[in-house]
Amino acid sequence: MTGGRGNVLELAVLGSLHETPLHGYELRKRLNALLGMFRAFSYGSLYPCLRSLLNQGLIVEEQPPTEESVAPLSGRRSKIVYKLTAEGKERLQELLTHSGPSAWEDESFGVHFAFFRHTEAEVRLRILEGRRSRLEERLESVRTALARTRERLDSYTLELQRHGLESVEREVRWLNELIATERRAEARGEADTTRDTTTNIPAERAGSANAENRSPSGRRAEDDGPDRATDT
Repeated sequence: MTGGRGNVLELAVLGSLHETPLHGYELRKRLNALLGMFRAFSYGSLYPCLRSLLNQGLIVEEQPPTEESVAPLSGRRSKIVYKLTAEGKERLQELLTHSGPSAWEDESFGVHFAFFRHTEAEVRLRILEGRRSRLEERLESVRTALARTRERLDSYTLELQRHGLESVEREVRWLNELIATERRAEARGEADTTRDTTTNIPAERAGSANAENRSPSGRRAEDDGPDRATDT
């Protein structure tokens, strides 16, 4: 599957099936909730995507046992359940490591963000910073265009432009908060690692000192007091 949009849908499908196996209708509902918030989702693109994933061995079709027993009696067709394979899990992890410009775009950022809990902290931070830089570029462009055309716009078009500008500004503030949170978590992790390392040093030094202070017979040197030293 090639192309930015194909990869977005592939990531959404594999990520959803990573949570739990789903039949087609459940998968459609989940993808609509996930993708519908960020871009128009075409149901016509789902089943070609599923066929491609099946052909690649990234997912498999299964018949639920309960449905198999009910279908012959009811005359209803059993629902096919789609399940992630080991190769599919590897492909999902590969997609989750992508942090380049394609992950910053409107149609893909939200899907990547939805699966951040499965994404490495370093990758999350790169995606968040990339998305912020992309929006800051957009802000600059909109502000420049607004300043140049303000006098020629009617009041409604001007309000629409301002609304779009404010929406982007809100997202930039939101991204700033997320980036700050990620960096604090990273700093705490580094501090914990340093603390764990340094707290082991006194114990190691104490162990070395104890070893040096022991006599060859295994007793501490100070245990052989003056009386023992003069007892001949």
